[in-house]
Amino acid sequence: MAPPEKRPSAATRLRSLLADKNKIVTCPGVYDGFTARVVLASGHFDALYMTGAGTVMSRLGMPDLGVATLNEMSSQASMIAGLDRQVPLIADADTGYGGPLMVRRTIESYVAGGVAALHIEDQVLNKRCGHLTNKELVDEETFLSRIRAAAMARQELQRDIVIIARTDALASLGYDVAVQRLRNALKAGADVAFLEGVETKQQMRQVCRDLSPAPVLLNMVEAGVTPAVSVAEAQELGFRMIIFPGFALGPVYKAVKDAAEQLAANGTVSSNNQFKDGPKELFKVCGLMECVSFDQTAGGKSFKHSL
Repeated sequence: MAPPEKRPSAATRLRSLLADKNKIVTCPGVYDGFTARVVLASGHFDALYMTGAGTVMSRLGMPDLGVATLNEMSSQASMIAGLDRQVPLIADADTGYGGPLMVRRTIESYVAGGVAALHIEDQVLNKRCGHLTNKELVDEETFLSRIRAAAMARQELQRDIVIIARTDALASLGYDVAVQRLRNALKAGADVAFLEGVETKQQMRQVCRDLSPAPVLLNMVEAGVTPAVSVAEAQELGFRMIIFPGFALGPVYKAVKDAAEQLAANGTVSSNNQFKDGPKELFKVCGLMECVSFDQTAGGKSFKHSL
């Protein structure tokens, strides 16, 4: 039996997408296996984004205040990345979870899980969501040591995971300092720049110009401090990647809240005939038929009768 053809890694595929200057990589924000499966089933997107805030809220039931550990975040990212190895996953890695040695462990863990890219920021370990106020930052050299450690770990592993440098310095230290941090992070080994909390469209265009030719990422948080722009407008402004962390969080919150109110008021819940095939329809989104096919091809008998 001939060995299977070796496919390029998810990181390699992401690098190819970023290399196309006429394209913007659009990444819906997912936070668990189900939201990832739903987006993957749509077939519309080249990449996914694992939101840190969504992961903390869904996995721990807590706000995004730096409470998630490396193991919790890496485990979630690895699971999502493994659902479809052909679709790159960009994952939040917060501050790298410590000093250079912990950043090295972070890179090792995310690479082992098949994550295509991760972003590391310049907040203190007790960080908070980038769209909250009064964020506390580390000094620039500490930030650069995180990025440098990530690049060194990548080199040790001889892998090509994409390193995204994120700064939250805009709100407290101003535009010039924030951009200088990103310039230096790119020199330290980062591949993509991420200016968190951009406040105007003029700033959006300027940061892309100031950091060119490096790819710049736009974080589109609904009702956050950044003005809402479409994917097409973000591309016109110069961005090469755009993430939507709240893409699934808002709709899921509203749907579950409405269902809870409906059950309390009526004693029943209606899905408005969205699931005509019952639970099987949801299981199909999560790979039911692939599981059955695999079992049968391997000679298993668990599914010889219909489901």
